[in-house]
Amino acid sequence: MSSPASRERLGLLLGFIGMVIFGGTLPATRLAVAEIDPIALTALRTAIAGTCSLALLLMLRRPLPPRALWPQLVIAMLCVAVVFPLLMSMGMQRVDASHGGVVLGVLPIATALAAVAVAHERPRPLFWIASIAGAALVIAFSLRQGGGTFSTGDLLLFAAVAVSALGYTFSGRLTAHMPGWEVISWILVIGLPLSIPAAVLTMPPDVGQVGVKPWLGLLYVALFSQWIGFFAWNAGMAMGGIARVSQVQLLQPFVTFALASLFNDETITLQILLFAAAVVVTVAISTRTRARAKPPETAPPQRDREPPQLAAS
Repeated sequence: MSSPASRERLGLLLGFIGMVIFGGTLPATRLAVAEIDPIALTALRTAIAGTCSLALLLMLRRPLPPRALWPQLVIAMLCVAVVFPLLMSMGMQRVDASHGGVVLGVLPIATALAAVAVAHERPRPLFWIASIAGAALVIAFSLRQGGGTFSTGDLLLFAAVAVSALGYTFSGRLTAHMPGWEVISWILVIGLPLSIPAAVLTMPPDVGQVGVKPWLGLLYVALFSQWIGFFAWNAGMAMGGIARVSQVQLLQPFVTFALASLFNDETITLQILLFAAAVVVTVAISTRTRARAKPPETAPPQRDREPPQLAAS
């Protein structure tokens, strides 16, 4: 049997792999929307991942989730499998992936704020200070990049952050009842009645004219960002501990920068790096100072109930 230390190391490794997968989401989306409409990309992404999820759940003979959990699954599906990828794709039509990496870098803070509202937590004052500072930095970055005004791409990404935070909060709550990989799989399966017809209706008419890179970008966000990445990330947090492994997510903006430079030919300026580093600091402070509400006496152990800090996908 493996020792606790080796289990934690494996958890950190899996968390790192999941973070790198999520770090490639914006660059891959940027490649895909060059020739695929954001609505078609969202539908195809969710349909492909949902079909693979259905096959896996059937193969493993997983039972349907309890009926009481379906409302939460539907909310999570609409947020993380429909609205978030659509807003993100539309944003990536208008701004660089590196720019989006800074804006989405504040997602852990937004997720924590959503958890505070849903779970009625009472965080320490330092949490609020760090959260406000992180939001202010992202706003200042967007205004500076936009010449004093918010671009349409920024507004779309801000909306994507808010929607994703809500979806990740509900997804995190569901992990108290089933493994993380099963949560994301059922979310995607529930979305199939929407995603498959939408994919058929929005399929590019000139499929043969779409280049190889956009198709590769689509396959990446469908199979890895939307599905497989959660397997590694959630398993890593289960093995290495949520608090410890979630700190790996602080590296995600810089992974996005590296991949955007490599695959999207983007120039990563010193200004982008400095703003990203400052946002990462606020995220680190906010996640470390967040205090949770006391669970009911009849609730499962805190280790099983604590919603994971999900990476941006």
